[in-house]
Parts: sequence; C-alpha cells; structure tokens
Amino acid sequence: MARRIAFLFLISLTFHVVALPQGLPAAARPVVVQGAMRSETEKLASSLDNVSIERVGGWTFWRGTLDGYPVIVSRTLKGIANAAAATAIAIEHYNPIAIINQGTAGGHEPGLRLYDIVLGNSAVSLGAFKTPYRPAGASSNALDWVPLNLMASDGSAGNDSSARKVARFPGDTVLLAVARRVARLHTRGRVVDGVIGSSDMWIDEIDLIERFHTKYGTSVEDMETASAAQIAGLFHVAFLGIRVVSDNTTNGEPYEPKTGEACEEYVYQVVKAYVATLAR
Repeated sequence: MARRIAFLFLISLTFHVVALPQGLPAAARPVVVQGAMRSETEKLASSLDNVSIERVGGWTFWRGTLDGYPVIVSRTLKGIANAAAATAIAIEHYNPIAIINQGTAGGHEPGLRLYDIVLGNSAVSLGAFKTPYRPAGASSNALDWVPLNLMASDGSAGNDSSARKVARFPGDTVLLAVARRVARLHTRGRVVDGVIGSSDMWIDEIDLIERFHTKYGTSVEDMETASAAQIAGLFHVAFLGIRVVSDNTTNGEPYEPKTGEACEEYVYQVVKAYVATLAR
C-alpha cells in the first residue's frame, strides 16, 4: 500500500496540470520564455499569475499564466550545453507551442547602442570550426578557421566539404511579426532585426568580431540562443531569439547589467501580444 501511494504521488508530481481559465482549450500548449541568469528571468517570473515553481535537475521553471494563458519562464543557466538541455527538458515536460530565448548580448555592430534590442531573424553557431594544419611553433590564427555545420551530414564534419558552413537557425515568422508589432513599446532603445551569434566565448577581439559580422552577418553575440534554436528546430517548435545590447566592444560601451530588465519588460509585451493571438 505504501509503495502504491508513493507511486501515485510521483505521478501527480510528474503530470501536475495548472487549471486553464474558462474559454481556453484543455490542451492549450504553453509559451516558454527562457533566460540564462537571475537578471534575465526574475522580472518575467514575477509578472506571471498563479505561479508554481518546478525544478528538473539544476534547471528551474516558473509555471503560471499571463492574461489567462499558460506561460513558463525557464532559467536555462549560462552556456550552450545548459541552454540546449533546458530547451529539451522544457519541450519534453511541457509541450510548448513556442519558445522565446531572451536576455543580454554583446554588440557586433558599432551602430548598436546599450538598450537596443535585436530580434533574431536567425541565430548562428560561432562555436564549431575546423582549423587549418599548422606545424608546431606556428601559433594560431582564429581568422583562418573554417566554420562547421554539425547538422549538415551524418559523416565526419571535419572531412565533409558540405559541412564547412555556419549553422544557421531561422526565427519563427509569426513570432517575429508579433515582436515587430510591439516594438514601439520599447522606449529605451531601438528594436531591429538581426543575426544572433552564439558560443561559449566572450569575444573582445575586434578583428574576430568584424570577421563574424562580415562573414555571417552577426549583430550581437550571446551564449545560448543558437543552441536553444537548434533543439527547438529538431522538435519543430516555433522559436525566436530576442537580445538586448548590454555592452559593445566595437564602440567602447561597457557592460550594463540593468539592460536585462529592459529586455524582460519588452519580452513581456511580446508574449502578451502573442498569447492574445493564441487565445483568439
């Protein structure tokens, strides 16, 4: 009997369902909003109604509603591996209709200022490269590295010429349209379309930034968006990256952590507008 009670308790934890408001279908799929750090998720989590906190391993999910529609805020933790794992967990546990990955990023364009927001019409991986052969003592030069698309084939990426291109993941057109529609609500900077580059590097080398910007069109760099986009794409879940410029080495603007809150405020408006279309 005790074993049966424990089993039923485990099932109730695993399949805990938040009651949906009247008028919404019972199978309404939530919107997941991701951020890597406390400064990128705290404000969004506090804006939800009927919040419950759920943890899977080291990842935290705030499950609630916004205007009556189910929304989940996910703290992915920093970095490519953490963001990919958090995205897979969110999809498997919550079956979301869409995922928005948002937060701070470093600028790759001199014209981008602090508090400007970039909507990711695509995200690219800046973490997979093939180096040319160099003998011992010849040093290294990242400007000579060739990108690798690890999704291009089943064979050895380093020996497959068709894989020697940057991996690019497009943003969802519906989410992009909604984000553009509420751009006027962000008053602390501009909202522009662009390309978000992601890797586990913090890049302050102007020549390398310029190469990424020129070759792959990067507007900003972060450590999560492209990997989350890759996993969402494999599961066929709508995805959009939204990043605020928190620093920009190319024009000398130093890191400003408060930009994260400004991005959360804008993303809140994006989610609010998006769930309104879903409710209709």
